[in-house]
Amino acid sequence: MARQTFVRTAAVLGAASLALAGCSSSSSDAAASDSDSSAPATTVSTDCTPEVATASDVPSTAPLKIGTLLPNTGSLSFLGPPMVAGTQLGVNDVNAAGGVLGQPVELIPGDSGDTTTDTANVTVDRELAAGTQVIIGAASSSVSLKVIDKVTSAGVVMFSPANTSDQFVCYEDGGMYFRTAPTDVLQAQAVSQLISDDGGQRVSILALNDPYGTGLADNLVQNLVDAGIPDDQIQKIVYDPNAQSFNSEVDQVKDFGPDSVAVIGFEESAKIIDRMHSVGIGPSDGMMVYGVDGNMGNALGENVAAPLLDGMKGTTPMTDIGEAFENRLMVVDPGLIDFNYAAESYDAVIISALAAEAAKSTAGTDIAANINAVTGGGTPCASYEECLPLVQDGQDIDYDGVTGALDFGAAGEPSIGSYAKLQFGADNTLAPTTADDFIIVGG
Repeated sequence: MARQTFVRTAAVLGAASLALAGCSSSSSDAAASDSDSSAPATTVSTDCTPEVATASDVPSTAPLKIGTLLPNTGSLSFLGPPMVAGTQLGVNDVNAAGGVLGQPVELIPGDSGDTTTDTANVTVDRELAAGTQVIIGAASSSVSLKVIDKVTSAGVVMFSPANTSDQFVCYEDGGMYFRTAPTDVLQAQAVSQLISDDGGQRVSILALNDPYGTGLADNLVQNLVDAGIPDDQIQKIVYDPNAQSFNSEVDQVKDFGPDSVAVIGFEESAKIIDRMHSVGIGPSDGMMVYGVDGNMGNALGENVAAPLLDGMKGTTPMTDIGEAFENRLMVVDPGLIDFNYAAESYDAVIISALAAEAAKSTAGTDIAANINAVTGGGTPCASYEECLPLVQDGQDIDYDGVTGALDFGAAGEPSIGSYAKLQFGADNTLAPTTADDFIIVGG
């Protein structure tokens, strides 16, 4: 269903980080053509009644233990520091306000690695053995899918700050999976708006073959069609992100002759941009090129020669977290250079703690049964310190966190998505975000 889109009024923000987290083909000028050398692209439905957690019969008053499953190593390790800092700051604030059920929260850090390793499974095993009731992570949708069954079947909340794949909307998780990052159903609307606002009429989409890439690409195609672009003017190519070369895919794009190209990928986007430039269709060559949260960050600029990214635009989930919150994160980790998903990580901790207080229990199923309720429909409050006495007084609350209004829907995710509009300059770095550089979708 189409949703109203409007520009958010917000304060100036710094540059965003990278986020997150498949060759036979039909004719290059066919609508939505797929190129895939690894496995069929997965298309998922979001038409379902999401599962809801059932509270336990015996509440637990054990101390709340929160584990993390965040990328300290692997292909998304650049994404880890702000998420780790946000989680730690959240635990610090909960404990400073009195903890959960009068006891301090214990943080058990853990690495998620990436899909090329078994790091996530090893971390989850260790954290489940330690008695965690909530695990914050993973960043990559594909990594989360590797361990979600193990976590949720153990009666433990899995709470991702960065998963955006549509595959989680209807996933059979027993109502134990949540996320503070908005789904790619919403991000596709934001990217489509960017392309339409720039006058795009013939669009190529290059998307990596994983649940994130294929889901976002499918939604983008639909939104472009809804915006009035004929489907025969849209080319979709799904590629293997582990391929040694993307020459064939980029050459298909050139043959299609688009005026706009969307690149939905991670670190391999650098190779794609290099090849696009070599055949004269890169951002600095005048082609309108758009990225997404998987590649719109300064790390991409470090892997592509300047000024090849000049003019490339894109979106990433982001809200106005404010200078004060950034400064607090810097106290936790003075080495931070980006802040993306720090607020989502922080809010995941605060929401979990408030849900435990509302349940008067730290059992994972009891926390899960109360998470959606504390994010909307009650008395507004904006911090754990402010919300805690309201919950203890038996009031329904509406926690509006650092990421803004959350209003979780039945699937345990924000019904509102805020996205920053980003653009690379000639020095291959992202320009500072201004007050007019936000798009809000949903609600």
